[in-house]
Amino acid sequence: MSLPSTARVVIIGGGVIGVSTLYHLAKAGWSDCVLLEKNELTAGSTWHAAGNCPNFAANYSVMNMQRYGLALYRDLADEVDYPINYHLTGAVRLAHTHNRMMEFERVKGMAAHMGLEMDMCTPEELQAHFPFMETHDLEGGLWDPLDGDIDPSQVTQALAKGARALGATIARFTPATGVSRDNGEWVVHTEKGDIRCDYVVNCAGYYAARVGEWFLPHGGREVPLTVMSHQYFLTEAIPEIRAWTEENGRKVPMLRDVDSSYYLRQDTYSLNLGPYERNCQVGWASGQEMPEDFSFQLYPDDLDRLEWYIMDAMERVPLLGTQGVQRNINGPIPYAPDGLPMVGPMPGVPNAFEGHSFTFGIAQGGGAGKVLSEWIMHGQTEWDMWSIDPRRFTDHADHDFSMKKAKETYGHEYAMHFPHHEWPAARDKKLSPNHERLIADGAQMGAYNGWERANWFAKDGDDTSEEVTHTWNRTGPWTPRVREEVEAVHDGVGVIDMCGFSRFTLSGEGAAEWLRGRITGALPKIGRMNLIYFATPTGRVLTEMSCMRHDEDNFTLMTAALAQWHDFEILSRNLPDGLHLSDHTKAVTVMLVSGPKSRDLFAQISDADLSLGWLTHQSALIAGKSVTLARVSFVGELGWEVHCATEDAAEVYKAIRMAGATPFGMYALNSMRIEKGYLTWKGDLSTDYSFLETGLDRFVKLDKPQDFPGKAALQAQAQTGVSKRLVTLTVETAERDAPYMAAVFKDGQRVGEVTSSAYGYRVEKAIALAMLDIEATAAGTELEIEVYGTRLKAVVEANATLWDAENARLRA
Repeated sequence: MSLPSTARVVIIGGGVIGVSTLYHLAKAGWSDCVLLEKNELTAGSTWHAAGNCPNFAANYSVMNMQRYGLALYRDLADEVDYPINYHLTGAVRLAHTHNRMMEFERVKGMAAHMGLEMDMCTPEELQAHFPFMETHDLEGGLWDPLDGDIDPSQVTQALAKGARALGATIARFTPATGVSRDNGEWVVHTEKGDIRCDYVVNCAGYYAARVGEWFLPHGGREVPLTVMSHQYFLTEAIPEIRAWTEENGRKVPMLRDVDSSYYLRQDTYSLNLGPYERNCQVGWASGQEMPEDFSFQLYPDDLDRLEWYIMDAMERVPLLGTQGVQRNINGPIPYAPDGLPMVGPMPGVPNAFEGHSFTFGIAQGGGAGKVLSEWIMHGQTEWDMWSIDPRRFTDHADHDFSMKKAKETYGHEYAMHFPHHEWPAARDKKLSPNHERLIADGAQMGAYNGWERANWFAKDGDDTSEEVTHTWNRTGPWTPRVREEVEAVHDGVGVIDMCGFSRFTLSGEGAAEWLRGRITGALPKIGRMNLIYFATPTGRVLTEMSCMRHDEDNFTLMTAALAQWHDFEILSRNLPDGLHLSDHTKAVTVMLVSGPKSRDLFAQISDADLSLGWLTHQSALIAGKSVTLARVSFVGELGWEVHCATEDAAEVYKAIRMAGATPFGMYALNSMRIEKGYLTWKGDLSTDYSFLETGLDRFVKLDKPQDFPGKAALQAQAQTGVSKRLVTLTVETAERDAPYMAAVFKDGQRVGEVTSSAYGYRVEKAIALAMLDIEATAAGTELEIEVYGTRLKAVVEANATLWDAENARLRA
């Protein structure tokens, strides 16, 4: 086969992810696409993958991706006329504790939202599904009837056949050797010639970091990927398993003992055990070089490190110990720092995308191909996929961070992600100049895009152990302290160090008009600030920024810490000549000072004009240091943001504290913002919802002359009306807050989902923000929210703002 010299898209890597992406592109009509594989298809992690296919995921968007992919696989063999061994065996997940049962309840609720039915089980019901296990020490478990396993090579080859039939090209034994840019196009180099293309995609599996190095001269970064060694083994045939299979005409269901950290499944008539061990190993240790080609190869066996897991599994399923080991598989598998894949735009590089770091690549491959093809073709995806967007990791995700986090994540593959728990590995990557003072004051820190911020401030005698955070409950040692911090802000004045706010400057003649053509609403006047919003072409919420206007064409734009690379790309994309955009996130830091006594505080320590109104900003001096004071408050009290050079932050913070401000943390901030109905990015604000659904009508100017992205879609929706709307709910007070995507019911019927929640200490109510079907949004409507399996009563509030709805305190 001769290699095409041009293509619309070139995909590097012939595992299930790359082939699925090619298939989805071709199915959408983009057949002028080429996939390059240096060996045979599936030669990397795909060929030695176990092929397990769960729907279960603690992350909503990942579960949605898996749901789509597994549904695709169920019909794929018939669609492309290629045989696939796909066994829908069902699966049990075992729970040793009540906490684990609550996690299962949450996932069961998310699954139901997608049309998937999972069942909570007693130990007796678990044993009925899987008769060969001991259940005496179990709390219960979960049954998923659509779980199973698939042959990884067959499903990949089926997708490849489908892609070829639609006109796509697959070039095997054709390694890519590098990339270059020429006249705004990519040139992908191979030993068989170059291919000029519009888009290039890194689907190189555990070689993705090496391929990523090719993009460093074009704005790329070091790919935060660590190759881990993952083992599973197969026993010899077990007569009892054979007899059960022949009697029942099907395989024994999959078993996952997630508290012990392994899966166990039938393979022919043997059992396959795959642990995720705490004493895990990286694929190639420090000093070892990853070979240029490791196709269809494995690491040496290392069963000793699995000994505890093997013994535990044999106690659970005694049959496992009745036969010897037939074969051990110890192969490389790529891990991102958080264990989720990287799918989406390549950070900093135009028209380049990534689809790699899959720890469950077979289960996620079908959905990943859909998502990645949408990114390439449309620049957006049907579902909000921020949780797997490569831009979620910024410059803190260096080699040290990536390796430590990957080992932590692998060793806790089935861990529960409790709302107040902070994972300890690879911390202190980005520190405020006030870090040591915050620690001395009792700060319990959380990581936000690598930046360490105080979550709450402990006092002597408070339990600050990691173990105390292993709870789904709202209450803990932090509860009285958060209440005290809120009261300090409400009654006096508080300060929070918000290091890491993403901060950009935009200037140059025409900057204002360019921005008007990008945002949904209006710009502030000179000397003032407001919120500005960017929409997707379909009118959904892409991002929110605070906009501070210094001159006609001179702006400071601020956004969430997590959004740094995401939002910089939004601004830098197609930036006209003559405009200047720069990132000052590390150079400037921010403190929020709020409370009824904040004006008195600044009168002591600054030369500012404190009579200027809400949403103004000015230059001032504090402790002899130049600052910008912005009259705005995310907590709904009189207050200012203090912006200063990072090197001056310690002196400025010291002056604020000495003048009487009480430090408060992110938990208190979250409590107060939800009382005001203020929305958070990638919680309440996401591309799953439109501006009009989210209630951001006042930030959308459909009559302005500029044709901003999403304008036509929003005009159409304004004509037809919305079918759902974001509202504020007050919730029956209980031990736990409603998690993200908790289901909301009206008269027993599902009518929406929670986007965020917290307890409001000023209004003494549990609060949730929820996206509801329009017929359920009338004030006073009585609802129920499913919180970890328990239905709690909730009521729709007439006003989204429960605290100071008239903003009298804010504008005082």
